[in-house]
Amino acid sequence: MIPPAEILAEWNLTDGAKPAPDAGLINDTFIVGTPPTGVLQRVNPIFGPDIHLDIEAITTHLEDAGLRTPRLVRTTTEKLCVPTQEGAWRLLTYVPGSTIHTIRTKEQASNAAALVGRFHRALETLEHTFHFVRPGAHDTLAHMELLRSTIASSESHPLLEETRTMADEILQRWESWDGVIELPTRICHGDLKISNIRFDKNGRNALCLIDLDTLSHQTIAVEMGDAWRSWCNPAGEDDPKQARFDLDIFESSAEAWLQSGPQLTDEERDNLVLGIERICLELSARFCADAIRQCYFKEDRARFAEPGTHNLFRAAGQLQVARSVRKQRAVAEHIITSR
Repeated sequence: MIPPAEILAEWNLTDGAKPAPDAGLINDTFIVGTPPTGVLQRVNPIFGPDIHLDIEAITTHLEDAGLRTPRLVRTTTEKLCVPTQEGAWRLLTYVPGSTIHTIRTKEQASNAAALVGRFHRALETLEHTFHFVRPGAHDTLAHMELLRSTIASSESHPLLEETRTMADEILQRWESWDGVIELPTRICHGDLKISNIRFDKNGRNALCLIDLDTLSHQTIAVEMGDAWRSWCNPAGEDDPKQARFDLDIFESSAEAWLQSGPQLTDEERDNLVLGIERICLELSARFCADAIRQCYFKEDRARFAEPGTHNLFRAAGQLQVARSVRKQRAVAEHIITSR
């Protein structure tokens, strides 16, 4: 698709917009200008337009605290976004640099974690009531129940047998998970996969966080669990056979984040590693269910022609990381407690 002319006119974008090469799974993203000056997005309608009030308040606070961040660009009539039935359109300032999809060095890991720590510390001083709240984003119990019900109600689906085998292991591992769900909440990014951290053009220094639609009050175990399940898997999200939890990357990033980040309670600290396994299992359950439901995650049809197979592939990768985390849990927890 291309942005409609009437949308471009809202910001007087006379040069048009081209699809972004590193677009995410949820929003439609376009680059504006040559060289780039902005990022135009049609936001998935699961996010209401009021989310932009939250983004504006939090990015203002981050900028005032000295952190670099994309900012919303108001329309010619001073609106933060342009709501439509297919989702709100918005324009963000462009941060030059690069996107990486896997961490290759301990230097990258340390840089990313230090930036995230400064982000969390800066937001400790912000009191904000969210205008838009997406309930259940990390309701792991609900995601597991959706997986159960999806398997139970899909007897004729061509991927059922393969999906059921994977679902059985996901659910069994979740039943034996022994962490704490109810922890203190903080303002969190909500989706700290490594591709949501903007690096410099050499891919070495972390510049800022992007994709701010998931900002919300969340527990730090969920926040950093999601970060580390992404950062510490050198194989990335599309190679389940090679997926693993890399302790060297974890150690480098944990040390940097603990040093630059917020003050933690003992219970928060005790659940950091458990949070990694939890999010791996949660995400594998979501991918597994969506392999059948086909209602949330975009799939790459060039690589996976049959609907649902890409999501099954992703589910297998997250499940493999969950296995690896559990196997190395004692060592990972020692890394946390020794800092």
